Amino acid sequence: MSTPYETAMGSWTRRSTFFWAATGATVGLSNLWKFPALAGENGGGLFVLLYLACLLVITLPLMLTETAVGRHARHGIVLAMDGLARDAGASRWWVWVGRLSALAGFLVLSFTAVIGAICLAYVFYGAFGLFVGASEAEIGRALLELVEDPSEYRDFMAWHVAFLGLVGAVSLQGVADGLERAFRLVVPGFLLLLLALLFYGYHFGRLQEASDYMLGLRPEDMTWQSLRAALTHAFYTLGLGMGVWVIFGAYMPRITPLKRSVFAVALMDTLIAIIAGLVIFSLILRGGGNVSEQGFGLVFLALPASLADAPGSQFVATACFTAILLVAWTTSLALLEPVVAWFREWTGAPRGWSVIIMGSAAWLAGLGTLFSFNIWSEQTFQNGTIFRWVELLASGLLIPLVSVALAVFIGWKVGKIRAFGLIGRAHRSIAGVWFWVLRVILPFVVLYIGGQYAWSSLADLCDSDQPAIWCDARPLFPLVPPALPAPTPGPEPWPGARDGYQPGVPDSPPRRSLVTTPEVPRSPDGTSSGSRWKRLQPNRKSVTIVRDEFSVSHNREQ
Repeated sequence: MSTPYETAMGSWTRRSTFFWAATGATVGLSNLWKFPALAGENGGGLFVLLYLACLLVITLPLMLTETAVGRHARHGIVLAMDGLARDAGASRWWVWVGRLSALAGFLVLSFTAVIGAICLAYVFYGAFGLFVGASEAEIGRALLELVEDPSEYRDFMAWHVAFLGLVGAVSLQGVADGLERAFRLVVPGFLLLLLALLFYGYHFGRLQEASDYMLGLRPEDMTWQSLRAALTHAFYTLGLGMGVWVIFGAYMPRITPLKRSVFAVALMDTLIAIIAGLVIFSLILRGGGNVSEQGFGLVFLALPASLADAPGSQFVATACFTAILLVAWTTSLALLEPVVAWFREWTGAPRGWSVIIMGSAAWLAGLGTLFSFNIWSEQTFQNGTIFRWVELLASGLLIPLVSVALAVFIGWKVGKIRAFGLIGRAHRSIAGVWFWVLRVILPFVVLYIGGQYAWSSLADLCDSDQPAIWCDARPLFPLVPPALPAPTPGPEPWPGARDGYQPGVPDSPPRRSLVTTPEVPRSPDGTSSGSRWKRLQPNRKSVTIVRDEFSVSHNREQ
């Protein structure tokens, strides 16, 4: 029987579902491996306050705009832009904003699923006790075998298929029976699991030290770089520019409070990032790890190593990586939805076939990323692997371009009266500030963020014996320092050799690897002593991974 909330594609049946679904979509892996380190390195609690200010001024207006467009149109972003352009008498070319947004979401989904495959594998590694008693060196060797070893890539493919199968199985059930039930069950479950891990960190970790590092007020650490980091993370972490907020707005019941819901999601995303950082840092400090690490190595190397001798190590490691898996899974589920909605509206295909076709396409596209770390790692264009260029296209070009175009369209083409109608009733001053930020501030700030991201990523391709063709142009752009690390939506690169690390496999190409493998003590027969991991054969070539491994946005980033 039809509900009063239904649209042609389906809708949420409860007011609160938008909050849970949007929270699941916005809490990405960068909340776990990027934000905590940014806070600790840039003034602690002062950085958190600066980040909240950036959310309020930059991100919230865009979030509100995308959601309002979806709720008004009751369609995915492509048809929503087409309808608004017709109503405003604008050029039909504006529909390309929607098409590029769907493409950006699809590309981010393709490499987010590859990270999800690693998360899924780590859940089973933890459940079978493979982290118990293992050193960071041994864990690094196993991660290298999973991701980089060209003779084992089929295992990596199997995890990839399994992860996307989990995503597609829920999406096949529909909006109300699949997505709504999943988000309403999984996101609160994730929060409870995170709080349980926080309680564990309080009793067995070093929660006070982690809190002092992440939330202590240190004004001496605040610089202009801190402002740029806060702006960049605020823009990339919430899934903007990929159609997610538009489709979730289309599913939103009209009685759901739009502005309060969007604001609550942004605050919840920040709160989860803080709690996750406290959990991870308290456990790593307990194991004597380095909290200055960030990115891929923080979660997949330092964290399991810190749990090797922890009380209840097997259970806690499984719980930690189950929580991380849920983050990757809900993010991927949200990223798939606008792509499925676009395909349904474009072809008129039923939902089941749309999910199967788009899920299969995401799997095929993801193979390019997966193979970039092993059998295709040497196949590069201008020093960049397939993954590097896909990630740069999505995060450095499409997402900023879509966000700027949407802000310009609503701010300058739709008109003030019609724009105010999109967001509904609001205090005149609040609506005026939102409209002014959309017209004047957002386009320039987002262009700067996207330009800085793209240029710093391109500059990283110059770190090679055969630099790319644009490397000689770097001195022409002094305002965008080439040495800056790439911002979120994804993790920082594994920092390479440190603390006496030495490359463990000979004849590796002279490029930075996802994993730098230290030597592991071995018994006379050549096996790794005291390790449950099978080692790589000495004659296998370690295929290294270039910078920005598994960066998401989106997510996210990613």
